[in-house]
Amino acid sequence: MSGHSKWATIKRKKEATDAKRSNMYAKLLRAVEVAAREGGGSVEGNMTLASAVEKAKGFSVPNENIERAIKRGTGELGDGQKYEEIVYEGYAPGGIALLIEALTDNRNRTAQEVRHAFTRNGGSLGESGSVAWQFTRKGVIVVEKAVAPDEERLLEIALDGGAEDLTDSESSWDIVTAPQDFTAVQSALETAGVPVSSAELSMLPQSTIPVAGGEANQVLRLIDALEDLDDVQNVYANFDIPEEVMAAL
Repeated sequence: MSGHSKWATIKRKKEATDAKRSNMYAKLLRAVEVAAREGGGSVEGNMTLASAVEKAKGFSVPNENIERAIKRGTGELGDGQKYEEIVYEGYAPGGIALLIEALTDNRNRTAQEVRHAFTRNGGSLGESGSVAWQFTRKGVIVVEKAVAPDEERLLEIALDGGAEDLTDSESSWDIVTAPQDFTAVQSALETAGVPVSSAELSMLPQSTIPVAGGEANQVLRLIDALEDLDDVQNVYANFDIPEEVMAAL
């Protein structure tokens, strides 16, 4: 499993400042709105929307805000803001591949901000297609080991629900699904009473690169800088950094 899942879990556990929380709310609601606009407002029939809503709820975004974002997307509350989806690709120190998903109303502004983040943090922005081939779209459902059933039982529930794999991510289990089976596996876990820490559609690397020491710090600093940009929705990477090292950094 890529470090992205572990990094996201650690960041979620840390108490963010009010300003950062507000910024995250805006990003999550933007993703909900765009997903509803492109695939309809039914969570059951739109897996991208289901993922966006689940992620927003995971960050404690109020339900009424989520519902308003869906209505903006479907046009029930006017046309809303027009956002364009853009994917950037590049490398962090150590040759770590980065895939960045953005939603923007100003392509030039976003490109400039992403390029600046790479330059200031020792990375390099790549051409389209330079790293995307290393990632595959998957559903990822995280279950903390502290509240999970034993591995054999969890694997049974996940596979019966249609999951592809169960992987060990140190303090948690990562259940990997095909995108079309994401919602069904979530439902199977819910029916079995398994608490889910997070669930989202993600881009998983085909292989990972171990990183440690000062290089790990550089990689995480660049990812942090990219994630702090208002227009950046997701940053995916193929690093593998031990959980305790990430927590310390």
